[in-house]
Amino acid sequence: MRFNIFKNTVLLFVFIMISCASKAKSKISLKNEISYTKKNDSVIIVGANQTDKYLSFLNGKRVGIVANQTSVIFKKEKIKVMDIDPETNERSVEHVVEKDTMTHLVDSLMSLKIDIKKVFSPEHGFRGRVDAGELVKDGIDTKTNLPIVSLYGKNKKPTKEQLEGLDVVVFDIQDVGVRFYTYISTLHYIMEACSEQGIPVLVLDRPNPNGHYVDGPTLEIKNKSFLGMHPIPLVHGMTIGEYAQMINGEKWLKNGEQCGLTVITIKNYTHDTFYSLPLRPSPNLPNDQAIKLYPSLGLFEGTNVNAGRGTEFQFQRFGAPFIDKTALIFSYTPVANFGAKYPKHKGVVCYGKDLKNEELNGFMTLKWVIEAYQNSTDKSMFFNTNNFTKHAGTDKLQKQIEAGLSETEIKATWQDALESFRETRSKYLIYD
Repeated sequence: MRFNIFKNTVLLFVFIMISCASKAKSKISLKNEISYTKKNDSVIIVGANQTDKYLSFLNGKRVGIVANQTSVIFKKEKIKVMDIDPETNERSVEHVVEKDTMTHLVDSLMSLKIDIKKVFSPEHGFRGRVDAGELVKDGIDTKTNLPIVSLYGKNKKPTKEQLEGLDVVVFDIQDVGVRFYTYISTLHYIMEACSEQGIPVLVLDRPNPNGHYVDGPTLEIKNKSFLGMHPIPLVHGMTIGEYAQMINGEKWLKNGEQCGLTVITIKNYTHDTFYSLPLRPSPNLPNDQAIKLYPSLGLFEGTNVNAGRGTEFQFQRFGAPFIDKTALIFSYTPVANFGAKYPKHKGVVCYGKDLKNEELNGFMTLKWVIEAYQNSTDKSMFFNTNNFTKHAGTDKLQKQIEAGLSETEIKATWQDALESFRETRSKYLIYD
């Protein structure tokens, strides 16, 4: 009897040890998987970092650069640190650690003796501090003394005089993959102007944080504007480099011209790779959540609804004073701040929804625009028709929302155009 108890106890102990070991192994595997994911993300090497691949294009050339605050080269800097003894609060062992740093592309190339003649500045300016839609002025960069030529002021396309004396133009701007995000329009005009003057363009590619899907209404050419120049969906699923190839290949430049184009591709990147942007791509896209929601909430830019500008949660909420506060009870008051001197409904309480914790990945949605419209106390105040059409790329979407169509019904009308675009897009993809 005692032997049986002892034997059963031993067997139970062995079973518990095996079970614990199995769980421990499972935890180790999970930890390794998480660690691998982070490691895989960290080894993405953007085009700008691969100087060995493009310095030969620039040496001995007179260079123009299209850049903003995201045009950086990432670096690891070794620094010495001292451990502090928590009991004595005294320094103990000195050791070396690696710190993530970055330098601006312009600064780096100048330090490498590249002959940069001027910088071309897109919407939001060279240092990325200008409000959306606000004119960017020509000037001099105080750090480098380089002349800055605005491409969001008097002209959005460089003139012959502005390109005069240049042998090559470098384009390096972080995009977010949405048609009305104007950097791809700037890319078009740079390529067009350079093709006219016989100047090659060098694109330093960067990941698209919304590059893992294609969605939204396709632009109708009759609604072409700087908010959308080509017949593409609202979310195009391409990097800047891939998109440049599409502009050339589809002959979208004036008179069907093609630009001399070289793309420095990204290492260790696919369209399914998660990429967290290390810098704001523009003043009102402060984090990953805003960037994920931007394709959906960006449509509010064509309405009289505030999409979080004038708060610290840009494109993570929406609201307006004419939305029924008994239906959508979340409220906030926009104020002037960085990136929004004059936000919609400045100083007025807005009612709507807080979306900072909303899960949305791999598609855009119309549900919030529809919900806001349906709960507007005065629907005549909702749309800024001309602006909404420019953002949507079609006048059909406003009519569909006003007619009470559901999101499913509206999205069904997009599918043929989306499928056609996917076929065209496949010809220009660089990454899996």
